[in-house]
Amino acid sequence: MRQFMLSLTFLALLQMPIIAQNHPVPAAATTPIPETHLKNIRQLTFGGDNAEAYWSPDSKSLTFQSNNAKWGLQCDQIFTMKVKDAAGDSTYKPQTISTLKGRTTCSFFMPDGKHILYASTHEGGASCPHTPDLRAGGKYLWPVFETFDIYIADLKGNITKQLTNTPGYDAEAVLSPKGDKILFTSDRSGDLELWTMNIDGTNQKQITFDLGYDGGGFFSPDGAQIVFRASRPKTAEEIKEYRDYLAQHLVAPTNMEIYTCNADGSNLRQITHLGKANWAPFFHPAGKKIIFSSNHLSSRGYDFQLYMINADGSGTVEQITSQSIFNSFPMFSPDGKQLSFSSNRNNGATRDTNVFVADWVD
Repeated sequence: MRQFMLSLTFLALLQMPIIAQNHPVPAAATTPIPETHLKNIRQLTFGGDNAEAYWSPDSKSLTFQSNNAKWGLQCDQIFTMKVKDAAGDSTYKPQTISTLKGRTTCSFFMPDGKHILYASTHEGGASCPHTPDLRAGGKYLWPVFETFDIYIADLKGNITKQLTNTPGYDAEAVLSPKGDKILFTSDRSGDLELWTMNIDGTNQKQITFDLGYDGGGFFSPDGAQIVFRASRPKTAEEIKEYRDYLAQHLVAPTNMEIYTCNADGSNLRQITHLGKANWAPFFHPAGKKIIFSSNHLSSRGYDFQLYMINADGSGTVEQITSQSIFNSFPMFSPDGKQLSFSSNRNNGATRDTNVFVADWVD
């Protein structure tokens, strides 16, 4: 998935040495730093794992995925909610978008604000697909289900178009701000690479080619660049492990860095050199910085906070969040005024991950 749901079990398993190269980073604090960029934080969901909340073009609604058992869900399904209606209301029930069959991930509003793009396994079976042992060999693993394809549905949940129909994993789809291209991840070429297509599904084209998992991509505000997270196995042992896992439709996400490229895949650049898991990147509205989630300062592996870095990789890494041990999936609203993100804060000592929204202060 673009960024899989992360339980505390996953977070506890991300135990890799801290490696910080090229970037000055804030010292690990004994007390939480002030979250000065976030004001008027509102909680929008209340129970289960809720994540990947992405904005409508008018900055008023979010589409997201949830496995909230109170809604009768067995695995992730897609919903949409009005921010003003959901804020602080634990009884609010969002509009269902997916079919409630199979597993879904990675939803995103289309340019008209009346349709939603998402990936689903429902054509591969009505039940949630079998999830293999995700701790095999002592590493946390992500399944990349081969029955994922990409669909468009209206706001009542009616599927209006299927965009992909190839064997293997097609998911993690997002739209360019220009409204002309969809970016997604596919393994149809034998590796997990970034692809683009027109918004009607035509002209599907591979744009990254290096071995490793390329995913979680988003366009810059002007649509000219792409930011994404990637693994890059280097040694013979790492390459064999990566390929062996991929043959089982699995990947190990514990070592990823942030990359950028032009919208056609050219000018590929590695932006972070922090070690551990750096993921969920998104461009700041001005296009000059990138916000992302990372555990690079954690001595135990499971403390994920939001950070921001210059879009060219220069300068100091700035820490944005400090509350709770998991903050991720940040996305700025199209008007640049708000940030949506998912967090373990305020979960009553449960493992719940909820969606929050805050006013952004530069």
